[in-house]
Amino acid sequence: AYARGLIYWHQRHRFCGVCGNPTENLEAGHLRRCTNPACAAEHHPRTDPAVIMRIEHEGRILLGRQKQWPPGMHSVLAGFVEPGESLEDTVRREVAEEAGIPIADIAYHSSQPWPFPASIMLGFTARALDDRLTIDGEELETARWYTRAELLASPENETFRLPRRDSIARRLVDDWLKAPKAKAGTAKTRQAKKRAPHRPRP
Repeated sequence: AYARGLIYWHQRHRFCGVCGNPTENLEAGHLRRCTNPACAAEHHPRTDPAVIMRIEHEGRILLGRQKQWPPGMHSVLAGFVEPGESLEDTVRREVAEEAGIPIADIAYHSSQPWPFPASIMLGFTARALDDRLTIDGEELETARWYTRAELLASPENETFRLPRRDSIARRLVDDWLKAPKAKAGTAKTRQAKKRAPHRPRP
């Protein structure tokens, strides 16, 4: 992934974006400098931040699919950060644009470098304030709410499949699917503590 990101950047920065002259490769591939002495602009590898978010509503999560994805592929929503936006602003905007719902309780989850071609995915979770979806029809082809039981019972095939297992999109879904077990375990621990006999201190 590291090599793929650098190769992509070198292939697309052979010429200076300031004056148009060729650039040269320096610092073991981590810098390209304009060969025009009057310019000498330095260019560094860039990474485009994108948010990806798991939206929940009363025991369900929102999954959608884009037309260009492989058959049956469904995933959580995502989108690129625009100039002047905070990450939380991007999460709100993307969900509103693609699904037409307001959200709250935005929380950071995790991140993943995704140099295919040049992104870093910043994962979030959020709670929908309404479950009535309005699909934009451009970025998303379809979208709907799924329960844990539905996802656990659905075999992955050309009709329905989740994101690849090495992706942050899949991590967001899998963590949600595992959550009830963790909560149940915590509850059992609390109950066991309550039932434990009280032993007076010596």
